Amino acid sequence: MAKAKILIAKPGLDGHDRGAMIIAHALRDAGFEVIYTGIRQTPEQIVAAAVEEDVDIIGLSCLSGAHLELFGRVTELLRQKDLADTAVVGGGIIPEEDIPRLREMGIKKVFTPGASTTEIVTYFNNLLGEN
Repeated sequence: MAKAKILIAKPGLDGHDRGAMIIAHALRDAGFEVIYTGIRQTPEQIVAAAVEEDVDIIGLSCLSGAHLELFGRVTELLRQKDLADTAVVGGGIIPEEDIPRLREMGIKKVFTPGASTTEIVTYFNNLLGEN
């Protein structure tokens, strides 16, 4: 059985990727194939990488405060490419009051500071089990 592929991406101008790297390593250690696009990616670059790599889940990390615009653009581009069924999960410094809007945009789950790697890995496993 092939490993599930997860793309971890840092959209926008945020240059801090320590949290994204910790998540990428935890997912890799849990048996997933993880593609990390690096910092300062545009939504277009992220979706192009997701298409090229044929990923099962996209994980977006944002600390800059531009999560509504950036995450929304990623989900919009996925819909335009008939890939709306590709699960998108978000994380980072995201105010609780923005989470319902992100969910409406198509973000499956938002992890905020304090979420454990065990919790995140379990969620990704469960999400893959649903699809």
